[in-house]
Amino acid sequence: MTAPQPSPTVHVVGASDAEESPDERRIQGRSPWVLAWGRLRRDRIAMISLGVIVLIVLIAIFAPVFTLLTGHGPNDQYRLTGLSPQGLPVAPNHEFWLGTDDLGRDILVRIAYGARISLLVGIVATVITVAIGVVVGIAAGYFGGVVDTLLARLVDVVLSVPFLLVAIALVSITGPSLTVVILVIGLFSWASVARIVRGQVLSLREREFVEAARSLGASDTRIMFVDVLPNVLAPVIVYTSLLVPVVILTEATLSFLSLGLPPPTADWGGMISEAVPYYQTSWWFVIFPGAALLITTLAFNLFGDGVRDAFDPRSERLLQQ
Repeated sequence: MTAPQPSPTVHVVGASDAEESPDERRIQGRSPWVLAWGRLRRDRIAMISLGVIVLIVLIAIFAPVFTLLTGHGPNDQYRLTGLSPQGLPVAPNHEFWLGTDDLGRDILVRIAYGARISLLVGIVATVITVAIGVVVGIAAGYFGGVVDTLLARLVDVVLSVPFLLVAIALVSITGPSLTVVILVIGLFSWASVARIVRGQVLSLREREFVEAARSLGASDTRIMFVDVLPNVLAPVIVYTSLLVPVVILTEATLSFLSLGLPPPTADWGGMISEAVPYYQTSWWFVIFPGAALLITTLAFNLFGDGVRDAFDPRSERLLQQ
């Protein structure tokens, strides 16, 4: 009698194995930060915008080079060669590559120096805004109760303060200056960041890793800034990238309303304000500073959109690439 033969082993492919794509198998074990960077690198619009931002930063850093190339300082007035016989700005030519303003100053050089102001205010004011918002949001979400209530009311008060009225009041007391602009923007823009962070922390404070840190005797400060903060950095980074162009535009608006930097400081908002009476006769006076402001804010906005999409793998635009 023949011994029964063992039945062949059949490997049943599970649904998860069958549906797992090569891309999904390739990204297993990689951190969310690495995955986000990979998505961001594949976003052509974001990479082009990043290149434009780097170019603007280089222009701001090497603004004195434009002075050496043209021989014109940002505040030098050329009444004879920089103004027409009628006293109007001179159009772009071999001496003034982007033309002159109403005082005979070189617009190209002033735009380069104006980039320094816009980037400085945009970065410093954004850092102040995010720092205050993160601290307030983490404290409100982590402690809850009375602390959360008090901080939530503080956020409501800040959001209800009329921004322009405060700026006008401060400028009338202290006079226009770079410090006033940065403080006004930084101290009255953090409330939105605090709300975002608070909502994220509320969903994290009862997680297992927080309970484990408490059981090990970790202090509240350590838990908030070592255990909880890294888990809310992604939305904070996204909001920060989108906040920089808003701050730059706000600074330009204040300067346009004569609430920003005092003249003769080269500032894009102030240059646009000075060009308003000449827009019909000297188009370059308003077009070039306006284009610099538009390109800068647009590049930051597009890059911020790319950062947001990189941290959101469900984004339709990235799935189609």
